Amino acid sequence: MNKPFLFGAVLAAGILNVGAAAKVDFAKEILPTFQECIKCHGPEKQKGKLRLDSRDAALKGGKTGPAFVAGDSAKSEMVRRISLPKSDDDFMPSEGEPLSKEKIELIKKWIDDGADWPATATAASDKPGAITKARPPGPVLPADFKPSGAEQKAIAAFAAKGIDIRPIAMNSPWREANLRLHGSNVTDATLAPIKDVLGLIDLNLAATKVTDAGLAHLKPLANLQRLHLELTGVTDAGLAQLKGLKNLTYLNLYGTKVTDAGLDQLKGFKQLRSLYVWQTKVTDAGAKKLKAALPDLDVSMGWDASTLAKMEAKKEEAKKEEAKKEEKKAEVKKEEKDTKPAEAKKDEKKEEKKADAPAEKKEPEAKKEEKKAEEKKN
Repeated sequence: MNKPFLFGAVLAAGILNVGAAAKVDFAKEILPTFQECIKCHGPEKQKGKLRLDSRDAALKGGKTGPAFVAGDSAKSEMVRRISLPKSDDDFMPSEGEPLSKEKIELIKKWIDDGADWPATATAASDKPGAITKARPPGPVLPADFKPSGAEQKAIAAFAAKGIDIRPIAMNSPWREANLRLHGSNVTDATLAPIKDVLGLIDLNLAATKVTDAGLAHLKPLANLQRLHLELTGVTDAGLAQLKGLKNLTYLNLYGTKVTDAGLDQLKGFKQLRSLYVWQTKVTDAGAKKLKAALPDLDVSMGWDASTLAKMEAKKEEAKKEEAKKEEKKAEVKKEEKDTKPAEAKKDEKKEEKKADAPAEKKEPEAKKEEKKAEEKKN
């Protein structure tokens, strides 16, 4: 989605504590819907081998692959199914009433925003003994922070380019910026003034032309908590530029060229809770290694390697079947082609016989006439 993220500031005990936030509140707006799915997709029953009682299970998916693709609702199987007419065999939920249009839009929005699923928000069953993980505290931002003159100047410079860096809430010093709205017009040079916006806590650079060099401008942004880098030219070298962002809780690297070596740069990010590396060069081994260093981190791979292998195998099998069908069609056509000349020859012979038949009948008549002529002479 191309709308800026809005945050709610929470003032407690004189300290402003802004944790990971998103436009859609998963616990309040998405989790209740998922909890209704548990009877068919939970610990006791898994229709289509799909579970929706945890994020990892949903991303692992069932027979048809992952339930959703973080950052892309259009490619998410869940969205396709809940949007089908109730009469369709693939329609979800298979039991009960269809989801309202509002709920479907919320789910789509949640997925497009990265499908943030906090560790504590587990769609567990109502059975006694269900355990949920305690949520670690989020980063604490200084209560006495005040924007500097340099920050105001930088914000004005962005505004002159049509880029809005807005407060997350009324009278809040903390800001957010969605440069994805400007797409390929945003380059490393465009990003230069960002280094002075120290009150920035949410930055979306997805689908821009920002590269590793541009990320150097982010080094001073110690308060930054959410960073979207999906579909950019960022590589492992760029992640090395982010080492100072210790308050980072959310990082989206979907569709970049980041590898396991790049993930090693993130081991010191103790506040990091959500990392998206779908369609990158990160391996299962690299993700597990990072999770060992950051136990509270949720790494989204899109789907696991085994599921991907099975899906590829199915595709190959389908291709082979299609090739066999085409081969059979070609053989049938060839047989038809070979049969036509033979039939044509038969027809020719029939015509020849018809043409010859009268000649055979005329020959005896001619002889009779000759005989009569000789008898007259004699």
